[in-house]
Amino acid sequence: MALQCGIVGLPNVGKSTLFNCLSSAKAQAANFPFCTIEPNVGTITVPDERLTKLAELVHPGRIVPATVEIVDIAGLVKGASKGEGLGNKFLGNIRECDAIIHVLRCFDDENVTHVDGTVNPVRDKEIIDTELQIKDLETIDQRLQKVAKQAAVGDKQAKIVCDVLNAYRDVLLQGKSARTVTFDSKDEEKIAHDLFLLTSKPVLYVCNVDEGSVKTGNAYVEQVREAIKDENAQLLVIAAKTESEIAELESYEDRQMFLEELGLEESGVNRLVKSAFSLSEPGDIHHRRTHGGKGMDLPQRLEGTSVRRCYPYRF
Repeated sequence: MALQCGIVGLPNVGKSTLFNCLSSAKAQAANFPFCTIEPNVGTITVPDERLTKLAELVHPGRIVPATVEIVDIAGLVKGASKGEGLGNKFLGNIRECDAIIHVLRCFDDENVTHVDGTVNPVRDKEIIDTELQIKDLETIDQRLQKVAKQAAVGDKQAKIVCDVLNAYRDVLLQGKSARTVTFDSKDEEKIAHDLFLLTSKPVLYVCNVDEGSVKTGNAYVEQVREAIKDENAQLLVIAAKTESEIAELESYEDRQMFLEELGLEESGVNRLVKSAFSLSEPGDIHHRRTHGGKGMDLPQRLEGTSVRRCYPYRF
């Protein structure tokens, strides 16, 4: 099963443009196809130059790379945690995902109206964070009601659960996300994992900038970087409009030429897919021969996150 990442963001931040780029086979390297499952869900292969180098050594009959499932999650408005708009569906879709790609508008364009009137990526981030945190608080409070009495009469396991719940509750009440909390023992980590809190999921903040800021970022990007410094989260700068222009080019060679003209070595879409996969990938690859044959498996064990799966590259 592929790692599933949900793309979230307020209206007019570039979320749909970015998803459409991901949904286009043209946005990927020539030998990495894209398959659309349904209008808002697609599975995309993870670009990895190591596959090409290993294939030159092994000469396999075929290459089966790792994949990431991208879900375009819509329906967020203020009050989503209380069911406003498509809030319940939105939050349910996030709960089903392994990681979150949070798109933030970091560009000025008077022709693109912002839902709140002005461009402020930190405020936009906090709107979505608040809705997720409120929902997590509801989950925590419901669990505390069930285990608090058991802990009061001396149940040791219930006491550990209460400690974990209260640790999360404290940071959520401060307006922080659950991913900022760390635990020392394996028992606490197991309890925390089994809560499936929305704000405990790994997150990649994607700063959507104008073409001129794609290499160095801008003041908006720096504001986001400062806001997430304690979150244990990743940040990626990308120009969705430029990526859409790249996706419209017919050949892989034309796309590479376009990137060279911009002074870029790799498309933002490729970098996004790699970054999304790395949310749950430790970076170590252990390879082995299989059954004494010419094939090769390259398992990637996802550890240290809420995801505990094995994603093999198969040759």
